[in-house]
Amino acid sequence: MKRSSLTEFEIEEEGFKLRLCRGEAPKVVAMGTASPFPPGVLEAAATTVPTSPEQVEPKVEKKDESIDFIKSPMVGTFYLAASPESAPFVEEGSTVGAETVVCIIEAMKVMNEIQAEISGTIVEILVENGSSVEFGQPLFKVKKA
Repeated sequence: MKRSSLTEFEIEEEGFKLRLCRGEAPKVVAMGTASPFPPGVLEAAATTVPTSPEQVEPKVEKKDESIDFIKSPMVGTFYLAASPESAPFVEEGSTVGAETVVCIIEAMKVMNEIQAEISGTIVEILVENGSSVEFGQPLFKVKKA
């Protein structure tokens, strides 16, 4: 939260709610002046905030039914290998099975091995090594077996 200047984070899924706050809570000051926004503008803005993973995750067109994507199951930092000296888990052209480890995503100082969960051949690596990824972001383009 410090690195991104994030002060508050909240997530709610199927009966689970998590809220994290950093620092002091923002203070609300009531003033006697009228709002600079016309009536309804703030309410309309509040209703356009993405609330579901479908609204947040990038749209990837699937033209070919034999093509699928391995997507990130979490927010974190994407790594193609276990260490800088190690060979990548997969490369373009690699054949993968459902349990094949394809990358690592570091989240909160924990290295999480990500499995393909589909069988096929890696057609394209969509994320640069060491870059940040979001939940649901496509990582690999795969031609299904």
